[in-house]
Amino acid sequence: MKNDQQVVSYIKEANTYVSPEVSSKVDKDLLPTTERISDRLSYFCMWLCGCVVIGTFTAGSSVFGVLNLTQSIVAMLLGNIGIAVALVLNGRAGHTYGIPMTVQLRTSFGIGGARIAGLIRAVPALIWFGFQSWVGGEALNLVLKTLFGFDNVIVCFVVFHVVQIILAMRGFSGIKWLENVGAVFIFITLLYMTYVTVTKYGTTISDSVVNIKGSWGLPFWGGVTVFLGLYTGIILNVSDLSRNFTKTGGDKTRFVIYLLAILPATLLMCSIGLIVAAATGTYDPIAIFSSTVDNKLLLVATMLFIIFSQITTNVLNNMVPPIYVAMDLTKWSFNKCAILIGVLAVCTCPWVLVTPESASGLALFIQIYSAFLGPIFAVMVVDYYVIRKRKLNLDEIYKKDGAFSGFNLAGLIATGVGALAAISVVEIGWFLSLLPAGIVYYILMTKTKLGTKYLFGTSRNS
Repeated sequence: MKNDQQVVSYIKEANTYVSPEVSSKVDKDLLPTTERISDRLSYFCMWLCGCVVIGTFTAGSSVFGVLNLTQSIVAMLLGNIGIAVALVLNGRAGHTYGIPMTVQLRTSFGIGGARIAGLIRAVPALIWFGFQSWVGGEALNLVLKTLFGFDNVIVCFVVFHVVQIILAMRGFSGIKWLENVGAVFIFITLLYMTYVTVTKYGTTISDSVVNIKGSWGLPFWGGVTVFLGLYTGIILNVSDLSRNFTKTGGDKTRFVIYLLAILPATLLMCSIGLIVAAATGTYDPIAIFSSTVDNKLLLVATMLFIIFSQITTNVLNNMVPPIYVAMDLTKWSFNKCAILIGVLAVCTCPWVLVTPESASGLALFIQIYSAFLGPIFAVMVVDYYVIRKRKLNLDEIYKKDGAFSGFNLAGLIATGVGALAAISVVEIGWFLSLLPAGIVYYILMTKTKLGTKYLFGTSRNS
C-alpha cells in the first residue's frame, strides 16, 4: 500500500513518519512527499520561471520619483538577499520532512490556528493569481489581435484562467518540463527587453531617474520592503516547493539557487518598469512591452513570453498555497479546491489592479500584507529552530485530536503584536514585525502556560 511505502521511506530518511492509522485519514496531497522530483538544475529553473512576476514591473515603476537608479538597484539587491536567506530558513522543514506549509504551521499555531495563518497567506496569493491571469489574458489578446485580428480580452482572460486551473490539477510534476525548457527562453527575453528599453529610453531618463537626489532614508527602506514584499508570500509557503527538492541539496545549495534565480530576473524586470514609467508614464505591463517593441514578430514573441511566464508563476506560487489551505478548510480534493481558487481569483477584479491609478495602491497593498506575513514567518522560524531544535513528530502533527489540535494562542498573539509593530511604519513594516513577533512568541511559549500543550516533543515538554 502507498501509505506503507511512505512510512518505510520516512523511517529511513527522517527517523519519523506518519503511521498508517493516521495517514489513512489524511488526503494524500497533504502527506509528506517521498518523490523528490527536482534536482539542482530543475529546482533552479523552477525558481527562475516562478519569480517572473508581472507585478515586479509595477513594483519597479512604483519607486519612480522616489529613488534614483542607484538607490533602486541597491534596494533590489538587499531585498533579494533577504528573500534568499528567508527562503532557506523557512524551507528547511519542508525539505527535511517533505511537508507542505499548511502542515508546517500546525506546530506554531495549532491545527485550528494554522488555518487562520493559511488564510492570511492565501488572500494575497488569490489577488496575485487574478492580477497575473488578467495580464496573461491581455497578452494572449494582443497576440491574437496582431496575428488574426481577434480582439476580446474577456474571452482571452477566461481561456487563460481555465488553462491554468487545468495545469494546476496535473500537480507539480505536470509543469516541471515547462519550467526546465522555459528558463533559458525567459532569461534571454528579459535580457533582450532590457536592451531595447535602455536603447530606446536611455537618453531621456537621466533627469527623472539617474540624476535625482532620491533618498537613503525611510523611502529607501520602503523600497527594499516593496521588493522583498513581492516574495513574502512564497517565503511562508516555500516548503510547498522545497519538499520536492533532492535530499542531497543542503542549505548553501538552496541559498545559491534562490539568489541566482531571483536576483537577475528581479533586477531586469524592476529596471524595465522604472525606466519605462519614467520615460512614458505608463504603468500597465502590457503597455510597457507594447511601447518598447516595434517589430511585429518580436512583439508576438514578447507576449508569448508573458503568457508562458504567468502560467509557470501562477500555478506554483499563487495557486498551490491557497489550494492547500482550501483543502485543509473544506476537506475537498485537490482538484475541487483548484476550481474553487480559480473562481475566487476572478472575484478579486484583477482588471482594476492593472490600471495606472492602481500602481501606487498595489505597492501599498504589498507593504500592508507583508506586515502580516512577516510576523507569521518569525513565529515559524523561532518555533522550528529555537523551540523544537529542528525536530518534528509528524505522526502527532497529523493527528486531528493530537497534541497540536486547537488554537495555539501564543502564535496568534505574537502575530498580532508583530502586525501592530509593522503597521506603525508600514513602509518598513515587514522588518519591524520580525523581532517583536519572534520575542513575544518565545516568551509566551516558554514563560507562560499558553503554549504548554504545544511543546510536545521538545525538551521543555513535561
